[in-house]
Amino acid sequence: MASSPSTPSSTFRDILGASEETLVQRFFRYKDSSASMGSRLAEIAKSEGLRNEQLICAVGFNRHARLITEIMPILGYATFEELARERNDVFTTDIYRRLPLDDVLAIYGAVRDDPANLHVMQYLLKERLESVEQRIEETVNSMIIDRYKSEIRTVYNDGIAGVDFAEERLNRSDSGFRALLNEVGIIVDAKLIPAGDIFFRNSILPEEKRRLLARGLIPRDLIEARLNDENISADERSVLNEFLRRKH
Repeated sequence: MASSPSTPSSTFRDILGASEETLVQRFFRYKDSSASMGSRLAEIAKSEGLRNEQLICAVGFNRHARLITEIMPILGYATFEELARERNDVFTTDIYRRLPLDDVLAIYGAVRDDPANLHVMQYLLKERLESVEQRIEETVNSMIIDRYKSEIRTVYNDGIAGVDFAEERLNRSDSGFRALLNEVGIIVDAKLIPAGDIFFRNSILPEEKRRLLARGLIPRDLIEARLNDENISADERSVLNEFLRRKH
């Protein structure tokens, strides 16, 4: 019996990580389908216990799928490139609805070791995160926020996001989401940029610096050096002075 599409399915991971031979065997059993090209994907997804979007991304991010041209018509696509365009749209716009968080994290794990897919992901990631942040702004949904935190942590810890990505996020003036996610702490834990480097940046909010101080990541001499900068904000100065007072 096919698993319910409402729960994370091991089928998604099986297809995502399948070998070339396994993919061919899995989908060739559908080659005699009488369904039209436009409805074949839905028919196969239902048979596999997946949503359409899950099947598109499981095949689309499989490192071997782009080499297997013969299964594309079976799935209802003329070429892999056609499927990849739809895959990109699903991945960048679906916010944990048709493509659950567990599947998104599995995709990051799969592309991490595949240079071609990892290169594509560098372009998709920014657009996807913008879509998530827009949804959070619209809904202020705590479940979406929690899932987003998990996704950001995986993006950094799995090496999907590199130093350039982290630098761009740290340089943002509209840093509310960064603070919400404790992204500075995640970047430090991933060893992308040292805490001391981040601490001296004007783009980092006082509250973000408070969290670095609370973790004992900033030595006293760096705090005092920062206080000697006449250009820091009153809020930051207050945070730093309060921390030093408590340490006496």
